Amino acid sequence: MIKKKTKKISRRDFLKLAGTGGAVAILAGLGGAKYIKKIEMDELDLVELSIELPRLTPAFDGYKIAIIGDIHIGGWMTHERLIPAIDLVLEQSPDIVFHTGDFLAGYSWTPEIEAHFNDLLIELKRLSKNILNIAVMGNHDHWTNPSAVREGLKEADIIELANTFYTLKRGTDELHICGVDDIMEGKDDLNALLMELPSENPAILLAHEPDFADVSASTKRFDLQVSGHSHGGQVVIPGVGPIVLPYLAWKYPAGLYKVGEMWQYTNRGLGTGKVPVRYNCPPEVTILTIKMAG
Repeated sequence: MIKKKTKKISRRDFLKLAGTGGAVAILAGLGGAKYIKKIEMDELDLVELSIELPRLTPAFDGYKIAIIGDIHIGGWMTHERLIPAIDLVLEQSPDIVFHTGDFLAGYSWTPEIEAHFNDLLIELKRLSKNILNIAVMGNHDHWTNPSAVREGLKEADIIELANTFYTLKRGTDELHICGVDDIMEGKDDLNALLMELPSENPAILLAHEPDFADVSASTKRFDLQVSGHSHGGQVVIPGVGPIVLPYLAWKYPAGLYKVGEMWQYTNRGLGTGKVPVRYNCPPEVTILTIKMAG
């Protein structure tokens, strides 16, 4: 868990800095020059962990969740680079796949982005062929073409949760998977979700931005929140932490946290922002197993 981090600026501010070459110069000066040109896909990190959920019932003890997000296809991420990550998820044979949002890169819907998105759908369909997939939208999905992303997810047989929930059932046991639409873009409506969500049985929340955990934990209704958005900071200096973190990912940038009575897990993502750099912060596929307490 990262306990210390440096100056907090927005990703947009960082991109402005990068546009002048300043960010690259900083990274090179910190010994990260070998990571600047490209990120090798063989550095993909498989993170495996288990957590206990007090309200979890016997039927879901040992339930295996794969977490991926921040694919950002159309930027550094290409179809060719994505294939090994999808292969890795499938090799783990999870019970379910969570997508934490930001499927697309960029800020507008262009023919090039549309072509990359069609490549992405090929891989998403491989994931959903035999495994239940659930997703939420990220800020970049809203910045490009939210309607096209939603239509694509539906075509790929992926359930998108926008301020609603999906109930898994095993016999008489239930597990509620919830999702809020993007917080950064003001599309979230947690109150609407809570009004419909049953008060019984465990509930897991998908929220693109991790710092929303302070809000969701305060309701005491969720046992776990799963997020992305931060990319882990992309550049993490040993003993210091990430040098840049985006808005709404300052407090919980990577890994597992306890926020009140709720667990928060932040996945480092597969792709990158506009600047294709990672240092001491490899792309990540997470396998999280949930267990009964005690």
